[in-house]
Amino acid sequence: MRVLEHTGGYVAGAFSADELVGAGAGFLAAPIGRGLHSHVAGVSGQAQGRSVGYALKLHQRAWALVRGLDTVSWTFDPLVRRNAFFNLAKLAALPAEYLPDFYGPMADEINDAGPSDRVLLNWRLTDPSVAAACAGRPLTPDITTAEPLLSDVDGRPVRRATGADTVLVAVPADIETLRGKDPVLAVEWRFAVRDTLGELLDAGARVTGFLRSGSYVVSRPDR
Repeated sequence: MRVLEHTGGYVAGAFSADELVGAGAGFLAAPIGRGLHSHVAGVSGQAQGRSVGYALKLHQRAWALVRGLDTVSWTFDPLVRRNAFFNLAKLAALPAEYLPDFYGPMADEINDAGPSDRVLLNWRLTDPSVAAACAGRPLTPDITTAEPLLSDVDGRPVRRATGADTVLVAVPADIETLRGKDPVLAVEWRFAVRDTLGELLDAGARVTGFLRSGSYVVSRPDR
């Protein structure tokens, strides 16, 4: 972390009095002179629910803008509902790419050795929706004509046929608990979301937001 900060990277901590309760680190990335990749960020268990993560991202945005950068990227597990809502709604960062098994097997208590699929986000720092989100107005996508494509039916993923231009792709309510209770079903969700959200992104669809109820809102490309 010391070397990363000394060579121009991003290293920051959030403190409650003298106690470190959150941290983030990132490095400059392509396009040269324009992007920061946020490699890791986290908040301690006792500080969760106190907007520490939000404060860290606001600091990261300000740090990047002062240095003339306009984009911050990072990856996250698309099955983790609270992170999807935080990233897409509270920050207005939007998916750019679906990355199957990005890190390979991760045998820890969070990932449980299943495929480590990730979504790469682009946070366009000067976009009006991002500025609004950072001022406390979350991104709310238009779902007037949206129809479910992948739904949660009694805890299981069910894909439906629909010709709608805007579709909803659901994720489980709590994938981390599910991995401990029913790892087979957790993997079923992994492949269902990969085969739905991943295929949509590969085909040029745009994710326009995430609903608190647990679904990605996706605008299909012209067909």
